[in-house]
Amino acid sequence: MAKKNLLRPYGEKQVTFDRRYLEMALIWAQNSYCKRRQVGALIVREKMIISDGYNGTPAGFENICEDENNITKPYVLHAEANAITKVAKSNNSSEGSTLYVTTSPCMECAKLIIQSGIRRVVYCNRYHKTDGLELLKRAGIELVYIDPEKNIYELQ
Repeated sequence: MAKKNLLRPYGEKQVTFDRRYLEMALIWAQNSYCKRRQVGALIVREKMIISDGYNGTPAGFENICEDENNITKPYVLHAEANAITKVAKSNNSSEGSTLYVTTSPCMECAKLIIQSGIRRVVYCNRYHKTDGLELLKRAGIELVYIDPEKNIYELQ
């Protein structure tokens, strides 16, 4: 798939905002107690962060994400799910918002993204399974891949 120049539809200002919010999500991922992969997420609507999340165990559980064999425990919540449920408990709406997440969404998180009304997903690391991205494309969710090290900004 050919790379598209997003400076035309968005302008440099939006590209700058996308990069900065994604940098913030990368920093937020450091809050995760998970050892195998730390993921951070921010939901932004009208240039305002309305929710945040990182992967980890449910509230009240021990902050240990992997078992003794280094396998992620089945009840660990993904960063996207934490951000979406957090905004659901608030007075904010995620309708028409952008999700900045450090790893591309899995299938389960893609379903939550669609149902929550998020219109754009910006991410920087590709998850090994692509079915979540494929579902988001099918739903008309705009996907933006950013590689900060290689200075890539790509509409998918």
